[in-house]
Amino acid sequence: MDKLTIDQEIIDKAPRISMGRREILLGLAAGTVIPLTAGCETSDGFGQMLVSDQQIQQASSAAWAEALQRETVSRDPALRRRVERVGNRMVPVSGLSQYNWEFVVFDSDVENAWVLPNGKVAFYRGILDNMRNDDEVAVVMGHEIAHVRRNHAAQRARQQAAAGVGLAIVSAGLGAAEVQNADRWAGIMGAGLTFGVLLPYSRQHEYEADQLGVDYMHGSGYRPSQSITFWEGMSARSQGRSRPPALLSTHPNDQQRMAALRQHIQARGYA
Repeated sequence: MDKLTIDQEIIDKAPRISMGRREILLGLAAGTVIPLTAGCETSDGFGQMLVSDQQIQQASSAAWAEALQRETVSRDPALRRRVERVGNRMVPVSGLSQYNWEFVVFDSDVENAWVLPNGKVAFYRGILDNMRNDDEVAVVMGHEIAHVRRNHAAQRARQQAAAGVGLAIVSAGLGAAEVQNADRWAGIMGAGLTFGVLLPYSRQHEYEADQLGVDYMHGSGYRPSQSITFWEGMSARSQGRSRPPALLSTHPNDQQRMAALRQHIQARGYA
């Protein structure tokens, strides 16, 4: 976005217009209200007015219900036990035990995983098949838990709402997040569902989740060094493909990601 230099004196003298929540929403819908935040980072205040924590939790429940309907849940108990074992070991370290965590494996070749803000975690068989040990499962599990810890989904939903992008999502929230809107919410909250609207987290969010996830690995007794091994494998498998794995397609450059992880691991003194 181009930076515009605006005389602060003009801004200070400009008349202040007070609009209620309903007027703002109607104005956004009609195009008569153009948020100054569009395309830029926003504070959480305006977005909070449009999308509350309760609405995000409701939307999460709706998205999870729809995912369970549309996706095929794996019948392999070993895969389910694997993600549950790692997840249940890491959640207490994150300090998020207040959520009703649930871990599910979807029977698909897609190399992806995602989490919703209410603690519902999905792994796809395609990514688990390429994980050589529980440490590599912990890399992704820690990353997803960290998204919840940092409230990244709420931040992004509010930024989109405040920018006036995806007004249907705001309307969905105001309508108690009906299930028919779950795919839109899933996309805006970063679930990356195969049935959803895919909107990536910011690079800052991804780096934060990587690094905090490594901290959770260390606190849970997993080897942080395996995060590099995991991403090396993901990067190698993406070479020569017409499309990269889903977990890479919306994320930072994998070389930059590994460099940031190495720096974090070294700074923390992890083995």
